[in-house]
Amino acid sequence: MAFPKGFLWGGAVAANQCEGAYLADGKKLAVPDMLLGGDVNTPRTFLPVTDPKAFYPSHEAIDFYHRYKEDIALFAEMGFKCFRLSINWSRIFPNGDDPEPNEAGLSFYDSVFDECRKYGIEPLVTLSHYEIPWNIVTKYHGFLSRETIGLFTRYAETCFRRYKDKVKYWLTFNEINIACMGEGGIGNLYGLGLMEDEDIGAKDPIRLTELKANPQKTFEALHNEFVASALTVQKGHEINPEFMIGNMIAHVTVYPLTPNPKDIMACLEEDNFKNNFCGDVQVRGEYPTFAWKYFKDHGIDTSFITEEDKAVLKKGVVDFYTFSYYQSNCVTVDEKAEKTQGNMSVGAKNPYLKASDWGWQIDPLGLRYTLNALHDRYPHTPLMVVENGFGAFDKVEDDGAIHDPYRIEYFREHIRCMGEAIEDGVPLIGYTTWGPIDLVSAGTGQYAKRYGFIYVDRHDDGTGDFSRSRKDSFFWYKKVIESNGEDLD
Repeated sequence: MAFPKGFLWGGAVAANQCEGAYLADGKKLAVPDMLLGGDVNTPRTFLPVTDPKAFYPSHEAIDFYHRYKEDIALFAEMGFKCFRLSINWSRIFPNGDDPEPNEAGLSFYDSVFDECRKYGIEPLVTLSHYEIPWNIVTKYHGFLSRETIGLFTRYAETCFRRYKDKVKYWLTFNEINIACMGEGGIGNLYGLGLMEDEDIGAKDPIRLTELKANPQKTFEALHNEFVASALTVQKGHEINPEFMIGNMIAHVTVYPLTPNPKDIMACLEEDNFKNNFCGDVQVRGEYPTFAWKYFKDHGIDTSFITEEDKAVLKKGVVDFYTFSYYQSNCVTVDEKAEKTQGNMSVGAKNPYLKASDWGWQIDPLGLRYTLNALHDRYPHTPLMVVENGFGAFDKVEDDGAIHDPYRIEYFREHIRCMGEAIEDGVPLIGYTTWGPIDLVSAGTGQYAKRYGFIYVDRHDDGTGDFSRSRKDSFFWYKKVIESNGEDLD
């Protein structure tokens, strides 16, 4: 296997899952700051009014805000070429619509990017990774309001101008397609900042799985996000023509469970709706034909899609396509088929695959399949895997060692399949694991669901001193990067 010279090896985090310091230096509340924790059997809950007695995992997270120098030094020790992180919108514009940006927030990210550059690490920056200011939710209903388009593009332009000489690679919206996933209310809140009034005004905690969703509002808000992304791409290229600006899709690869033609057709429709719909709009610059049929079949009034908007989408296509890949699912019309879930998507269980302790099916070959399928669909667009990882319970031995052969095996097989995809001719430019350091799980709010090569002494009861230590996988990934993917033993 020959990974290309200059391949961007690294890792990925999100501000709300690692930074902590949730009200520090002028920052105000964002959506994740309202979320309590859960576990594999207990959905996370949302509390519209913060309770001082409750434990909010993101409020302190892993304290990257105060420890970023230590963490980036550890990433450099592993040999990272690239570090994907997000800017928290509410650090730059605390309410989302403030007349001026918050200098303390801007300065923080200056320092983070400078630290990356010190070690020769290329930042890959996501502008919106679920960190929508709470004021945008309550005042504007998130991206349902067209005013939010302007608020976001102003925020993006502020970042572009401030960091134009420090950051080359940008992503507009993280997992923009989650509004199309099975749990519509969760996707609306995380991705679009959209909640129904009765949920916003709730007095008691609300399970995320019980959040209400209105399909008409969902697609109007999603369209506004498409427009905001396209305008952002255009503005970024004006500010620095060297910018590479991409999208980000939560790719849940699907297979028909059986050769029943109905399963095959259902699989095609699900793949198109959940994976290809948002990708087509951002890469090709237009709504695909199957989307128009879906709108018609489901009674969605599309008058909100104007001719002016269509022109914006055409002009604002992304420079590269990025996606998360954790698992695959099966699709069947058999309602009695055993179900499984992962990354906010539900599907039929594949009898040929093993799964993590959280039920996420492990399918390395599916990554090679996905890369080939995406290259066929977007033949002139570079690809990048920006999230791929394995959440597990880790044990600290008496001598402080953390042996995680299960994580090494997971990454070994996925990297092997990426190399095979490159041999197939796929233009893969980089790979950032999720997350290279333990952080708060977005799905469950747990610390115990550990992803990192670096262990963080922080636990679900709020205990721990935040100290960092290297797992066995730390040294393994260092070797992988040093050999440019050739040494996977």
